[in-house]
Amino acid sequence: MAEYTQPEWSGKTGGYAIGQKSLIWLLKVADVRIAYAMMALVIPFYMLFAHKSYVAIYHYFRKRHYYPMLKAFAWTYKNYYRFGQVILDRFTVYAGQKRHFKVEIEGDELFRELLHGKKGFIIASSHVGNFELNGYLMRQNEKPINGLIFGGETKVVQKYRNSILNSNNVHLIPVKEDMSHVFLINKALTNGEIISMPSDRTFGSNKCIECNFLGGKACFPIGAFVLAEQFDIPIVTMFVMKESTFSYHIYTSLIKIEDKGLSKKTKIEQMMQLFIKNLEDIIRKYPEQWFNYYEYWKS
Repeated sequence: MAEYTQPEWSGKTGGYAIGQKSLIWLLKVADVRIAYAMMALVIPFYMLFAHKSYVAIYHYFRKRHYYPMLKAFAWTYKNYYRFGQVILDRFTVYAGQKRHFKVEIEGDELFRELLHGKKGFIIASSHVGNFELNGYLMRQNEKPINGLIFGGETKVVQKYRNSILNSNNVHLIPVKEDMSHVFLINKALTNGEIISMPSDRTFGSNKCIECNFLGGKACFPIGAFVLAEQFDIPIVTMFVMKESTFSYHIYTSLIKIEDKGLSKKTKIEQMMQLFIKNLEDIIRKYPEQWFNYYEYWKS
């Protein structure tokens, strides 16, 4: 593995505030499946005009899954459609309709055991599936969960997101240029709380390590793994994958290093490799739920 700089991603939920408010109103009175159908008609135009993101996902299916041209094109459409469903599901919860969603949890015993432990721990998330929905649907009072997020969302999204998450003992830490989020992360871990942070994109820091991933070279940020080693705390992967219209499956796994005598650098690298292995496994099972819309792999 070698160090290099990954282009920093700074995306946010699409649409203007008035459009987002209208969507929330619509989902209060209408079935989300109507919105799904409307979205399906719009996607071809989005694929046409959002050329860079379209090409990135098309390359993902061609070069990482080795799909032939027509299949890669069809699955690119499927990817956009699934991503749209994921966003609409979040707005469905904003509209107060979360009771519709059913969740099956794999690894719940592990998560509950960590919740009742004295130490805090880290959830290494990624931009696959619908990780944010987990914070909306699941409630626990044992440990506060502090989620590291991009700080540029619209006020509409921030309002509904904060209201729902705070009631579920989840608090958000926006990434800021003044690096104040680093202090909040350290404070939370010192207090035995949980930190959730994306581990497939750089957030606030460009430092990352080049790794083998799905047959190519890609850069992964080291932040979550450095913190796990520094505080000597567990780190888990968690993926929230959409199965059907109202059904999600959560996969939780512990990243565990058996040899405690390894150097700090080796421990961090091994944790990253285990995270990547888990990420590869979930992507192969749900290839259409990879939502990094830029050229992720090195040319």
